[in-house]
Amino acid sequence: MDVQIHPSWKKVLKNEFNKTYFQQIATFLKTEKAQGKVIYPPGPLIFNAFNTTPFDEVSVVIIGQDPYHGPGQAHGLSFSVPTGIKPPPSLVNIFKELEKDMGIKMPLLYGNLTKWAEQGVLLLNAALTVRAGEPFSHAKYGWADFTNAAIEAISDQKEGVVFLLWGKFAQEKQVLIDETKHFVLKAAHPSPFSAEKGFFGCKHFSKTNEKLMQMGKDPIDWKLIS
Repeated sequence: MDVQIHPSWKKVLKNEFNKTYFQQIATFLKTEKAQGKVIYPPGPLIFNAFNTTPFDEVSVVIIGQDPYHGPGQAHGLSFSVPTGIKPPPSLVNIFKELEKDMGIKMPLLYGNLTKWAEQGVLLLNAALTVRAGEPFSHAKYGWADFTNAAIEAISDQKEGVVFLLWGKFAQEKQVLIDETKHFVLKAAHPSPFSAEKGFFGCKHFSKTNEKLMQMGKDPIDWKLIS
């Protein structure tokens, strides 16, 4: 498996690519394809989060569970969809909170978060692939080992990163983060099933920028379209 990943991440995660679990991921994906399974996102976008946000530029991390499993939705950035694809319900709720928190109104039919990623927001799913129409179908095949290693590398080798942990699954990653060096903000998941229970009103976007500015870092421009 020739991993097409940004050199900064290739250096930081170099030991992972030779581990048994990573070879098993490669074998599993090849088997899925050989059986005619449709996998999202497309191969060149599996490591899109790492390629769009180099390791040296990471200042914020938003952790998702696994890619969207509908046609055309997943493009390797957690919660994001490509331009032209209608935002799914969780992303709509993220935009609602952003508007309430910072007064930034989002277009109804735009959900591409690449601009965030280009500013240092690592939009990381715990599993980087999924079988079409089957949520969590690839979650148990080694991806968590890889993405946990990425989180630990950020925790160990960087300082002052803001981690946004939305929902129980993301919050389970808290044990990987050294909170003496980093900031952790927790809230309910933005899903329609839980957003009313603690995501709405969390003000994570303004709080993130406050933390970044306190450290002398540039705040995130959360507006996606000028």
